Amino acid sequence: MRRNIISFVIPCYCAEHTIQNVIQEILEEISRQDKYGYEIILVNDSSSDDTGTVLRELQRENHNIVVIDFAKNFGQHSAILAGFQKVTGEYIICLDDDGQMPIESIFDLIQALENGADVAFGKYDSPKQNFARNLGSRVNVWMSELLLDKPKDLYISSFWAGRRYVIDEMIRYDAAYPYLAGLLLRTTRNMVSIPVKHRPRESGTSGYTFFKLLNLWLNGFTAFSVKPLRFATFCGLLCAVLGFVFSIVMVVRKLLNPAILLGYASTITVILFIGGMIMMLLGLLGEYIGRIYISINKAPQYVIREVIDQRELPEKEE
Repeated sequence: MRRNIISFVIPCYCAEHTIQNVIQEILEEISRQDKYGYEIILVNDSSSDDTGTVLRELQRENHNIVVIDFAKNFGQHSAILAGFQKVTGEYIICLDDDGQMPIESIFDLIQALENGADVAFGKYDSPKQNFARNLGSRVNVWMSELLLDKPKDLYISSFWAGRRYVIDEMIRYDAAYPYLAGLLLRTTRNMVSIPVKHRPRESGTSGYTFFKLLNLWLNGFTAFSVKPLRFATFCGLLCAVLGFVFSIVMVVRKLLNPAILLGYASTITVILFIGGMIMMLLGLLGEYIGRIYISINKAPQYVIREVIDQRELPEKEE
């Protein structure tokens, strides 16, 4: 670890029109002080545009920039963990490649770490996202509180800073389905949220579709929580109790009034309800088993095609 170095980790996907401005803003902000040096780790998540070419040009101009090139698309969280493998700084800052992060607030996050926090998140008062992303973020917050025991007053965003020991603990996770919020919440609860402004997107659209968000949620909640399985147990118990009560009611009604005809509608309704619950819970159980199987087979978090790293690092510095 090198003290007084801030490591920036930026996952990049189809960011050929935005990443240069992001890097330029970082350099301008760093130049306004002389306490911290910097390094920037850029991870190209197999972009379909010329992002890789742009990243290489940035690295040729500045050897404090490291470029990691993935062999295929593995997702934002895998890209960030790959970047963590290359950091050497005391503090690490994660941000997006789209220019929406308030770079001018990076030292507000660092100040929170210097004041004793292990992790500091940027908290957006009014996120500049479309309706689908805002809805997805709210669902993610609700599920994180329910399944991962996230504190209600903690705002988790993709703009955050962490201490080196937190990052070192996170990269110990080598399973195929990383989820950063789960890794952070199992490492420390000494986290704070710092109010920052969220900018409108400079160009393009978010790379997260509904199905990608759904897959991300499944990663987090099947890898870091057994509460869905407990919910399945509760649903099974509830259905059994309802079935038992319903059968008693039917028997009593028949004894009191033998003329009552047993209807097919109620029978089919009960069968569809119970059958649907069973299929849903079997699917949930299968999701867990499938992910265990994939992890046992050592599916990689990511595959690196190339690393461009020309930093001049000291052999050892404590």
